[in-house]
Amino acid sequence: MTRYPRDMIGYGATPPDPRWPGKARIAVQIVVNYEEGGENHILHGDAASEAFLSEIVGATPWPGQRHWNMDSIYEYGARAGFWRLHRMLQDLPVTVYGVASALARAPEQVAAMQAAGWEIASHGLKWVEYKDSDPEAEAADMAAAIQLHTDVTGVPPAGWYTGRCSENTVRLAAETGQFTYVADSYADDLPYWMEIGERDQLIIPYTLDCNDMRFATAQGFNSGDQFFAYLRDSFDVLYAEGAAGAAKMMSVGLHCRLAGRPGRAQAVRRFVDHVKAHDGVWFATRAQIARHWAQTHPHHRYMRPSQMGRADFIARFGGVFEHSPWIAEGAFEMELGPAHDTAIGLHNALSRVFRAADEGRRLAVLTAHPDLAGKLAQARRLTTESTAEQAAAGMDALTDAERASFTALNDAYVTKHGFPFIIAVRDHDKASILAAFKRRLENDRATEFAEACRQVERIAAFRLTDLLP
Repeated sequence: MTRYPRDMIGYGATPPDPRWPGKARIAVQIVVNYEEGGENHILHGDAASEAFLSEIVGATPWPGQRHWNMDSIYEYGARAGFWRLHRMLQDLPVTVYGVASALARAPEQVAAMQAAGWEIASHGLKWVEYKDSDPEAEAADMAAAIQLHTDVTGVPPAGWYTGRCSENTVRLAAETGQFTYVADSYADDLPYWMEIGERDQLIIPYTLDCNDMRFATAQGFNSGDQFFAYLRDSFDVLYAEGAAGAAKMMSVGLHCRLAGRPGRAQAVRRFVDHVKAHDGVWFATRAQIARHWAQTHPHHRYMRPSQMGRADFIARFGGVFEHSPWIAEGAFEMELGPAHDTAIGLHNALSRVFRAADEGRRLAVLTAHPDLAGKLAQARRLTTESTAEQAAAGMDALTDAERASFTALNDAYVTKHGFPFIIAVRDHDKASILAAFKRRLENDRATEFAEACRQVERIAAFRLTDLLP
């Protein structure tokens, strides 16, 4: 058995209506990253200087010594950039991703954040890379970040974002039980839930595209005009989707040392003015979005096929293809994951096993189906699924003439083709079933074998819809 843990389906073609407050078409969420004073630095006990997200594109760490130019770039973010963004955005609900050690070195900035009513989420203990970190060490840093954040701000953080995270980060954050939301994801335009052990953890995805970090990366933004145009176009697309009944969330990521520079700050100002010129916009902090989502779309667990044991899986899905549990057995051994935890997804897995079987095994599936309105139905010996399906189409209430007609057609069909007439009765009523019966009786065996197999898969799809989302 193999399992593929990545969720490649999400909300699929029909995402939920967020029902944003005030019937807003879009939720706009601005993040100010406060990292200055929490970066890699020998004064912070690190082995080398910082080399990430600065005006020095392509910088490398300087082992054992301070990088004076890098120091001053980060200092600009604290001394000037933060205050420019604060003056511009202080009347809006903003979320700060605050590195705990940076916040501890910035009492005036923290006071200004709090005076503006901004949410201060945790951005970790230090602004460092965790990809090679031992999980226990990362968990220890997370605990220390929560404590220091609480000491500095007076309240524990409701949200978490590491950024330079490991494959363990989201799990570790959820296991603290501390966070209303975790933001270490870029996987969607809407919040979503993850089941991590016994914890239902809300994920509010962040952004790396609507983010001023692209001023400091290769093939990124070169001018404020590019940044503004990208933000504007992103907003306009999402706003239009909201007008069409598919409201979304837009995140914007800013850094004090990047967007806080005058030429870039002007792009932020132009974007904010553009958004404010539209009705139906909900500016919100991430904590506000998290509270709204938890109230409006609380998580509901259900038995997921990809997480079931073999016996339970076969017991639950072994009858989806009539009297053919070997199909469920084959599907269980496949690479199942979240994409197969829906009716469409599991149907695909089961159908793959059926289609890959030789003609003899597929014929056995066809012959496992009862005659339509035949002797088994009259004797009430159909499976529960077949009984309900035939009853829904009125096949349990035939007149004597109708029953005689179906009996004659069944006999002629089986004699000609060697297997029962199979049709997904949920697609039909008695009249259309009878018409299809007469029409298909004239087909050659190869054509009818292929059609019967398609109908078997269609019946399975209906049955799975009764069992799964």
